[in-house]
Amino acid sequence: MNRPKNAVVILLDSLNRHMLGAYGGREFDTPNLDRLAARSVKFRKHFTGSLPCMPARHDILCGALDFLWKPWGSVELWEDAITRQLHTAGVTTQLISDHPHLFETGGENYHVDFTAWDYLRGHEGDPWKTRPDPSWIGSPKFFDRFMPYDNSRGWFRGEADFPGPRTMKAAADWLDENAGHHDRFFLFVDEFDPHEPFDTPEPYASMYDPDWEGPHPIWPPYIVGGVEKGVLTERQARQIRSLYGGKLTMIDHWLGKVFDALDRQGLWDDTLVILCTDHGHYLGEKDVWGKPAAPIYEPLGHIPLMIAAPGLAAGDCEALTTSVDIHATLTDLFGVSGDVRQRTHGRSLLPLLSGAVTSVRDWLLTGVWGREVHLIDGKHKYACAPPGANAPLEMYSNRWSTMPTHILTKEQEMPYPDQRAQLDRMPGSAIPVIHQVWDASDPAPFWAARRFSGNHLYDLDEDPGEDRNLAGTALEADYRDRLKAALEELEAPAGQFLRLGLA
Repeated sequence: MNRPKNAVVILLDSLNRHMLGAYGGREFDTPNLDRLAARSVKFRKHFTGSLPCMPARHDILCGALDFLWKPWGSVELWEDAITRQLHTAGVTTQLISDHPHLFETGGENYHVDFTAWDYLRGHEGDPWKTRPDPSWIGSPKFFDRFMPYDNSRGWFRGEADFPGPRTMKAAADWLDENAGHHDRFFLFVDEFDPHEPFDTPEPYASMYDPDWEGPHPIWPPYIVGGVEKGVLTERQARQIRSLYGGKLTMIDHWLGKVFDALDRQGLWDDTLVILCTDHGHYLGEKDVWGKPAAPIYEPLGHIPLMIAAPGLAAGDCEALTTSVDIHATLTDLFGVSGDVRQRTHGRSLLPLLSGAVTSVRDWLLTGVWGREVHLIDGKHKYACAPPGANAPLEMYSNRWSTMPTHILTKEQEMPYPDQRAQLDRMPGSAIPVIHQVWDASDPAPFWAARRFSGNHLYDLDEDPGEDRNLAGTALEADYRDRLKAALEELEAPAGQFLRLGLA
């Protein structure tokens, strides 16, 4: 591999690895993702870190797992997004995105240190319009609360007006306009598709389920046992899955325009191109739908990662990797690893790509704040849940926020700090941080309030479908010890050990 001087990172939200042609999927068409795979190293054991959307972006842009400390949030006072170091190093940085959470409470400071940024409006929860197009009659939902998309959707007159296509066109235009004008650049394309709402124009809306009659159910439920519990019929389930496929194929088509620009400008010769995601999306696997409160099974947590670089031969990589490793790779590429203020948890993938090493880590942790903590070593996955009450629930942050749901009040989404708060320190930082502990009388943020199904332990080699739970066997004792050691190495808060019964 020849060392690139630029980097393009394309994040497609909720991208299901098992549905991509490059990873053996045959259900939906992804010709441009396959086109990238043909010139890339495909990582076979790449997994999520912090979940869901904003925590995953924190992994990538700040390089530090944060789900052990907070549920959702912005760049903190004691840390920087990678763009701060790149600015100091003279690298031009550009964000192009239609991702609403980057511009809501809880997403502060991720975009501010980019040299420039472009926000394409109208996706999901983006408060873009104050009223709907009066000609738009709406789409069915699985909940009855208003969503900002209800006002935005009718203003998309054709395929090119949807946020995803506009984002990809803007990225392609930026490459055409800027190639050769900057000594070094970092382009981050944060694309919210194929995230719900699974709303597309024809031909995509009917592409994979042409016999469906009536409006399309573009808002999937978040539930375990959707068909079993009667929330979905088998027919509706097939339709929802097909709508995801339509959106996947549509954004794949527009992604091709970015690759066309890389072709036109000869940028493959000096640019590292990374295709990644934050997490997958359940579409009926184990009768799970959306991203509900459940262990992180393979469809959600085992995610795609493709990297193309000049002189790099296409192939597969079996090394264990996770989202914070993308940050470490970029700081290594641009020579700014020593300038990062916060404690980070990633490992650069450049030695893997060059063939200097065959592995960069022996284990990783993944999870959602207040839920199970998962240890993955490439062979087994261990999900450890609280043995009793989900307590203590605690948060370390100077920027108080959680996921903006648009269906709850702020007080319901996240209790405010109160007289129980104290000043503490984050590992690697001397800056005081608010440390808040809640009890059973407090409303718990979103996923943390849902029930648990006990511990889960799976042999991913022998049981990739995760059908045989090995929790309770002698093997679990070994993995409990491994998880405790991993948490100690990360200097996880003491409350996590108590909550998980590992103290």
